Order: sequence, then structure tokens, then C-alpha cells
Amino acid sequence: MRHYHFKSITACLLLAAAGSANADIFNGTVADYQRTRAEGRLTHLLEIDNDSLLLNKNDGFYTSGLRYTQMHSLRIGSNITSFGWRIGQELYTASDIKLPPSRIAPNDHPYAGWLYGGFFKHEERADGSYVTAGVDIGCLGPCAGGEWTQTNLHRLLNQPLPRGWGSQVKSEPGVVMYVDIAPLRWAPTASFDITPHVDGRFGNIYTDVGAGVMLRAGRLPIWPTRSTLHGFMRADVHAVGYNATLQGGWFSRDDPHTVDPRRMVGEAEAGVVWNDGAYGARVGIVRRSNEISDLPNAAGAQNFVRLQFSYVP
Repeated sequence: MRHYHFKSITACLLLAAAGSANADIFNGTVADYQRTRAEGRLTHLLEIDNDSLLLNKNDGFYTSGLRYTQMHSLRIGSNITSFGWRIGQELYTASDIKLPPSRIAPNDHPYAGWLYGGFFKHEERADGSYVTAGVDIGCLGPCAGGEWTQTNLHRLLNQPLPRGWGSQVKSEPGVVMYVDIAPLRWAPTASFDITPHVDGRFGNIYTDVGAGVMLRAGRLPIWPTRSTLHGFMRADVHAVGYNATLQGGWFSRDDPHTVDPRRMVGEAEAGVVWNDGAYGARVGIVRRSNEISDLPNAAGAQNFVRLQFSYVP
């Protein structure tokens, strides 16, 4: 079953949220983009998600994510406007990569790779509220190169080689539109703030909507220096309409192995952020709840480390 009813509902919620919360985010986009590219500050970001960084040498479910982002930021009026592009790859596997396809349980995570690139606009207001909107275009399945990436990385690290990529979901081109909106930021002191947000994605790879809150404490960043040293805690919950890394591509048929997703998925993260203006780092430990409908919660929950490194020339 392809759950078109869930997809339709989620798509409507996402588009309504994006339109009502900030209908003018793309007003003047071309002129602002040209000015930001010419006058703005350039930032390079490298993000790494990996469960093996917890030193347990276990690979499973969301096993690896790698993203490179380049963006230009400029104060325009009272807002800080950023335009950027990114490329990334996400890898998903069964709970035990040493198992061949014939021994992967029916309720285990499918093998899937998602390779993508896209563009986005981020607008942050003087009160700390923000809006981010963008689109990613990429490829799901063998065309994403997940088997090559994981196999060669494990050879380099002398870790067990994955054996189940022969059962990965089929190839399919993908488009995902996304929006993330923080309507306000509450800062009772200069060293503590709370920022709630709503977000959503719509496309043939991911379709979901969610809400969450971020708490930060310490020396918080102030534009334009962004110098900071603070701790953070984040909690989110998402209503899932479609997840192609579990269900296979939206338009594909007869995938070797797929599962039904849980309709509600939670995630929590805690960590620390440091930035001296030119260089920065962010380290967080993420706990994600079970995403698979027929898998017990104890077996489906996962932990991984999220790293981010930044450089401003």
C-alpha cells in the first residue's frame, strides 16, 4: 500500500504552513541573491552523521550521512539573509550489515542510499525568528552509490564489509522541498534562549511535518562575529507521510525489501557548539526513536553522533 492519503494530507499541511507563516520569503529573491553573493560573508560547512563514532562499531538503520554546504550571508535591513547550496549522501542499512539478503528479517530496515544536491534561502530576523526554504534533487537506490561508499570506507577502517546491498531499494530520481520556520525566540537572559519551530518536507523521497524546540545556554552568538561557546538541547517529533528509504521510491514497484513506517517519530539531541568567527565546530549525540512499524521499539531506536565543522575565509 502506497499511503497516498497520508501523502496528500502531509503535502497540504506543509504547503499551508509555508505559505501562512512567511509568504514573502522569496520576495526580491533574485535581487537579494545577487547582492548577497557580491557582498555577503562566505561560509563552508561540513556535516557528518555516523553511528560508529559512538565507538560501538555497530552499523545499522541510519548508518551514515555526509553533507557539504556553502552559503553567503548578508545583513539586509534588519534581517540576515543567506543563500546557499549543498550536496550530501545518506546511507541506510539493515541492523546487522554482516547478514546476506536471504537472512535479513522482514521487519528489518531496507538498504537504501540517497544522493542529493540543492539550493536554499535562510532569513533570520532581529528577534531571532527565522525561515528556511529550499529544494533538494537527487537519486535514491543503486544510483546513489551507497554500496561503493560504505564498502570502501569499511575497507579503509578495517571493519566488516556490508553484505546486503544487493537487496537495496530500486533506483528513482527524487525531489524534496522543505521549509523550517521558527516564529519566535524567547531569551530571558543574554546567555539562555528557547526557540520553537515547525518544519516539513514534501517529495517522492520524504514527506513529513514536525515541530520541536531548541534550548541553548552559554555564550550565544551575536551577528556579525558569531563567536560562541554554548550547550544545546533539541527535541522534535514528526508525523510521517512517506519515507522512501523504508518504503521504496514513490513510483517504483517490486522492491526486494521494504517496510511500513511508523507514523510518529521522535528525535532528541544534546551537544555543544564552539565558534571563534573563522572556525567553528558542533558536536551532538542524537537519539532517534523507532521508525519501522513492525519493529519493537527497543530494537528500532538508534543513536548516532552528529558533527559539524565550519570555516569562514
